[in-house]
Amino acid sequence: MRVSYLLMKYRKFFFPGILLFFIIAAALSGRENGLGFNLAVIPLILGGGFITWSTLVTMIEKRKITAGLLIIFALIGTTYVGEYLAGAIVAFMMVAGEFLEDITLDRTRDAVRELIQLSPDTAWVRRHEEYISVPLEEVLVGEKVLVKPGERIPVDGVILSGQAVINEASITGESLPREKTSGAKVFAGTINQSGAFELQTEKIGSQTTLGKIIQVVYEAQENKGSTQRTADQFAKYFTPVILGICALVWLFTQDLLRVMSVLVIACPCALVLATPTAVVASIGNAAKRGALIKGGITLESAGRVTAVCLDKTGTLTSGHPQVIELQTFASYTQEEVLFTAALAEKRSEHPLAEAIMKEAGRKKLSVPEPEEFQAVFGRGVYCQYEGAAIEVGNRRSLEQVADTGNKAAAQAFLDRQEEQGRTVLLVLKNGEVVGGIAIADTLREQAPGVVEDVRKSGVERIIMLTGDNEKSAAAISRQAGISEYQANLLPEEKLEFIRSLQQAGEVVAMVGDGINDAPALTLADVGIAMGAAGADVAIESADMAFMADDLRMLPFTLGLSRRALKIIKQNIWVFAVGVNLVGITLATSGFLSPIAAAVVHNVASLFVVLNSARMLTYKLDNSASETSSLSQPAESAL
Repeated sequence: MRVSYLLMKYRKFFFPGILLFFIIAAALSGRENGLGFNLAVIPLILGGGFITWSTLVTMIEKRKITAGLLIIFALIGTTYVGEYLAGAIVAFMMVAGEFLEDITLDRTRDAVRELIQLSPDTAWVRRHEEYISVPLEEVLVGEKVLVKPGERIPVDGVILSGQAVINEASITGESLPREKTSGAKVFAGTINQSGAFELQTEKIGSQTTLGKIIQVVYEAQENKGSTQRTADQFAKYFTPVILGICALVWLFTQDLLRVMSVLVIACPCALVLATPTAVVASIGNAAKRGALIKGGITLESAGRVTAVCLDKTGTLTSGHPQVIELQTFASYTQEEVLFTAALAEKRSEHPLAEAIMKEAGRKKLSVPEPEEFQAVFGRGVYCQYEGAAIEVGNRRSLEQVADTGNKAAAQAFLDRQEEQGRTVLLVLKNGEVVGGIAIADTLREQAPGVVEDVRKSGVERIIMLTGDNEKSAAAISRQAGISEYQANLLPEEKLEFIRSLQQAGEVVAMVGDGINDAPALTLADVGIAMGAAGADVAIESADMAFMADDLRMLPFTLGLSRRALKIIKQNIWVFAVGVNLVGITLATSGFLSPIAAAVVHNVASLFVVLNSARMLTYKLDNSASETSSLSQPAESAL
């Protein structure tokens, strides 16, 4: 079993390895090896046959001349004059280059392709007056479905009975879960965090909101063109020119070996290796730091980015609500208000309760068990403790509070915090407002530094995109140092905004983490998914994925890509084109034999590899995001 696994894992190395083995054997044994033929013939036939077949197929499909045609002529010529070893070396370099590029793409495209985890396999459907578990594909429109706490909602529908707190971040991008009860719409793929409810199915399968998002992703993938290989782009002019030079050399010298030397030295091995070697080194560097880059096209596109769009929730922000500000009324202290709120929230499953309990834990408050706990849906929670009635609720909690100075102060606190896009909870004890707690999704600590580093890298435009409201978007963008933002965006509207940037001539990178970002991630020139634990569809549709959920990888990968693009250009113009021009001059003058020409052009290929290897040690210098200490909680009044 272990041997079989290794054979499958390294099968792509077999063919180049076999060619290299016979080339070394031929070089060591020479022409007189006792076998009656030159061992170099074996790799020449194997490698030459592979190159000839793949080149002819590509030329027929594309209906144009490619770089492989020049290789075919060189192999035919070296075979004709008996320079089998020179031809075998050329064939090996070309085969190794192609296989290296294929391996790169295969490894980086092994992202999750199955979308099955985005929705459950089964659903609890009401049939014959009882709930039974049936496969999702058997659920019909109009049927009643039960959704239990902690489950993903399997279909789009309307709640008939029950109540729940639903996390819809994967669809709408909203940072805080929503309380929903009878009559509210729910969407497939969202998570029921607490409570149970029965819904009536309205949409199933590909007709759901999630299904339509996935469909948009696939359509965007099909419409996304691919860049032609650099070698093939050169071949349109390079191959005819070299063949013309060979014709002139033959015409003036009548020396076939000299002609073969020109063909061998002109073989674009270094040109073919110029891009994939830099790509492999760059991808390897990024992978060690927790970033998955899906191929050379992505790397080159990222090196040309002029505009970066950042999703707010889970990208610029932590994605988890936190206590931002705590206001006291009457004679209560902040610790007393927090302790009172924690009493009521201790048994609650609501995410806002979790934020309060975390803050109480941070303050090292010992919170006992409350008495007579009750969740008042759409309003808050209630409990009894040592004879006192405690309530933590929203604005509706003020409806039964007497018109006192505390009520007016609480109203002002509500208005001020909501103006900043925050969620506010009021703490009441025996009918009196004793404090208020502002909760919000907080800015990542490194976000301002990351924005600064991205801007320093040469990106002219940085835009924040979010499905959240205008006030919340304005507050977060201001704290992050971003002057341009778009709020209240649905998934398709994010897609349209990306398209408008591209139509204006921008090379766009989109950074997001939710399913709702998937269409925009796909359509962008470079789509970047935050977090390996994010939605599968977002990671699959993206060109890059930050597996460690570290925003600081953004300026690193953009800088890495820009450096890789420079390395690729150096490989092409200095070691491929430059060395070829010098080599062709020497070959036409008769100073290089076919073997010497093969050695020279392989030395150029070696320098390409060494130059590309510099990408393995690339790191972002003087990063502001590494030293940034600014964070949203620092603004807290706690």
